[in-house]
Formats: sequence, structure tokens, C-alpha cells
Amino acid sequence: MHNAKKINVQKNPAGNFFEDFHIGQVLHHATPRTITDGDCSLYIALTGARQTLHSAKPVAHAMGYENRTVDDMLAFHMALGKTVPDISINAIANLGYADVRFVRPIYPGDTLSATSAVIGLRQNSSGNSGIVYVRSAAINQNHKTVISWVRWVMVRKHNLDAPAPQTVIPELPALVKAADLQLPQDVSYKPYDISATGSRYLWDDYSVGERINHPSGMTVDDSDHTLATKLYQNPARLHFDDLMMKQTSFGRRLMFGGHVMSVCRALSFEGLENALTIAAINSGTHCNPSFGGDTLYAWSEILDRWELPNREDVGALRLRLVSVKNQRPETLENTHVTKNDQSSYHPNVVLDLDYSVLMPRR
Repeated sequence: MHNAKKINVQKNPAGNFFEDFHIGQVLHHATPRTITDGDCSLYIALTGARQTLHSAKPVAHAMGYENRTVDDMLAFHMALGKTVPDISINAIANLGYADVRFVRPIYPGDTLSATSAVIGLRQNSSGNSGIVYVRSAAINQNHKTVISWVRWVMVRKHNLDAPAPQTVIPELPALVKAADLQLPQDVSYKPYDISATGSRYLWDDYSVGERINHPSGMTVDDSDHTLATKLYQNPARLHFDDLMMKQTSFGRRLMFGGHVMSVCRALSFEGLENALTIAAINSGTHCNPSFGGDTLYAWSEILDRWELPNREDVGALRLRLVSVKNQRPETLENTHVTKNDQSSYHPNVVLDLDYSVLMPRR
């Protein structure tokens, strides 16, 4: 009896490379995710998040919410994680976000699915990679959109001889305007009790131009950011495969930039205790890489203070959240440095996020 010749069949997905994308392409992402109370508890353990609306049912119920809500950043990262196998599994870097809208509250027990449409392409001058722009949306089990966003990533080419696509760079709004922020129906912030956070500062107490240096820092170990990225079901190899990453210019695994966002949002609690929920992310840049062992600090700047149409119980603060690694925020006056007449982010600045939060008024 002769041994049958083995045939190797490649069944594992290779993911999309830059040349695989085209304008108008729609991708339906796999693996819907039901978010549980356990997920929310693990997220708190990994980030130290203390936002009260995500922490306490009685606080949420008093304002008319069905339950305590899933942390906005946790929901966003889980939704984004759905898109990674199709969009950024072959990415060199996740570059930025825009027009992120938190449309409806998300509660433990809700199931999120995601789709994306390619809205922009630009091949890099090197010819071995390009920028892919996608507009994505997460829907719940009732087929209602709960989050929508645009992001752009730098993706490798597999076939270097593939012709460059026509360059299309989408026009994106600089911010989500106050009139376009989505507030949950049947919710009133009048019953909000500041004793839930211990801070007396509400929307009325913040001034445009004010800078808040958040006092605490957090050292994020490799085990922390690895477990968090698994929680988000983000399989991007540059966060997990140390052997692969040793062969790159970084020489080690990168921390998922979304987890940097989560840690710094958690750190911003001290000074913005009554910022209950994120309404929008206007833009965001991962300025420099972070690695296991880095200590993250943050400061916030009040960019604007908006009254909301037909609402006297709640207002919006537009914030700039800056994260600095391995350096206290009060020691860094400027996020940029100039060298040879070229301005770039200071090497210790890892995140520059422009976002809007809802906060009760007096």
C-alpha cells in the first residue's frame, strides 16, 4: 500500500492587502459579539475605568437608562475588532479616526456586528504599501446602528507589481457638530447626583482653553495590553507575534493604539469625573508607538463648551485628550517639536484625540 500523497491546501485567510481594496467595496465582517457583564468587569480590571454611568445601575436607572451602559471605548474597540481581519490584518499602522458617532446606548447583553465600505485609497510613494480609508458601522441585535466611524490604515502590498489605484482621499468633517450629537431618548440628566463621583464640577464649571493635567499614570505591561486586545477580539499580528515583530524596525510587539485610548480615557476621570458618556470622536491620531512597560499619562484641554438644542439638563464638552508616555504631562508644554524647519509630534506623545462628552448641567 502506497502512502497517499499529501496535498497542502491553504485554508487560513491571508486577509486583504492594499491591492485587494477598491472604492465602493463593502465588507461584512465575521464573528458577532455579545457583550457581557464579565467583559465589562474585565475591561475595568485592565484600564481602571471609573465612569459612573458604566459602573452603577442605580445611577443609570435614575436618569432613565435601561441599565448601566457598556463603556463607550470598550464597545468601540470591540466593534473595530470585528473589522480587523478584513481591513487591517496586514496593516503597518492604524493612522487615525474621524466622524466617530455613538448613536445609541449599548447595554450588557447586546450583540454587535459590523460592516465597512472602502471610501478612499492612496498608494505610498514607496510602492510597497498604501492608505485605505473605510467607513464602518456597528449594529445591534435589532439591526439598529449603535456606532459609526471612519478610520484609515497603512496596509502592505503583497504583489508589488500591482498597479496603483486612482488616488481618492475622502473629505471628512473636522468635527461632529453639537446639533448632530445623538442623545438617548427618554433620558433626563436632571436627577443626576454628584455624590456618585464625589466631584462638584459640572458642565457649567469648565472654561474653553482650560487644561487639566490628570494626576495619575499607569504602567501597562505586555500581559495587560495583550489581554485587552484579546478582549476586543482584535487579531492584528503586530500586537501578538513577538517573533515576527523582532524582524521589524520596532523590534518588539506594539501596544494596540485603541488600548492607549482606553487607558487615557480612564486616567482622565480625575478632573472630568462627571463626563458621563462619549458622544463623538472628532479626530484622533496615534502619534508614536507604545510598548509593554510604558507608563502613560494624560492631559485634557477644553476646546469648546456647547449648549445642546432643546436641552437644559445636559451640555457637551469638546475635549482634546493627549497621552504622553514615560513623562509627566505638566513637564511637556508642547506636543510638537521642530527640527530642520519640520514640525512633528514629540516622541513621547502617543495619542492626540479630539472628542466630545456629555455632562450634566446645574
